[in-house]
Amino acid sequence: MAEKLDKEAAKQAKKEKRAAGKAKRGQIFQAFKMQRKEDKALIPWMLGSFLVVGGAVFALGWLINIPWLLLPIGIMLGLLAAVIIFGRRVQKTVFSKADGQPGAAAWALDNLRGRWRVTQTVAATTQLDAVHRVLGGPGVILVAEGAPHRVKNLLAQEKKRISRLIGETPIYDLTVGNDEGQVPLRKLQNYMMKLPRNLKPKQVDALEAKLSALGTRGAAMPKGPMPQGAKMRNVQRTIRRR
Repeated sequence: MAEKLDKEAAKQAKKEKRAAGKAKRGQIFQAFKMQRKEDKALIPWMLGSFLVVGGAVFALGWLINIPWLLLPIGIMLGLLAAVIIFGRRVQKTVFSKADGQPGAAAWALDNLRGRWRVTQTVAATTQLDAVHRVLGGPGVILVAEGAPHRVKNLLAQEKKRISRLIGETPIYDLTVGNDEGQVPLRKLQNYMMKLPRNLKPKQVDALEAKLSALGTRGAAMPKGPMPQGAKMRNVQRTIRRR
């Protein structure tokens, strides 16, 4: 009986795995179709990268007298290069659409690669300015988005509030934007990765426990970048009611 149940469970798991794989391939195909409509250079870039990488590996094979042995490797590496180009161009399109919209920095922080602890909107205004808190190896990073003259005060107040709890733990602050002294949305990940690593994982855990007691100040921000064309007055009215 137990053996029969194990076989059924394995069969069900395999079925679910196939369904998940099919769904993922469908999502990739949909993303490709959408990107191709907006990015006319996508196909030339992908095809060019495939031919250049594959051709280079095949040419290397001719030089060392094993061209047909290296041909399958060249094809695989060429396909990998094309996939990388596709991913980067999709990412560029997504970031360009989100850039400048309220909630874009919060969305980008939620999509950071690595072991970051993100707390969205620890401080905000009804004008959709916000400060988000990130914990990680560097220490505490306060990421602001919104009008510079307003977020400057938000950052200063939040920095003062946090410093009372964490002592000498490093606190970094930045504002996401395209003006001088700001960090562009598309470069946020790289900027965070370049910060010095001051804390070990256990220290980050202890830091998170200390800051978990702090509440948020101000209004709640929308989840993700606000769609283009949304009426600012309606959004602000909704925020005031929360």
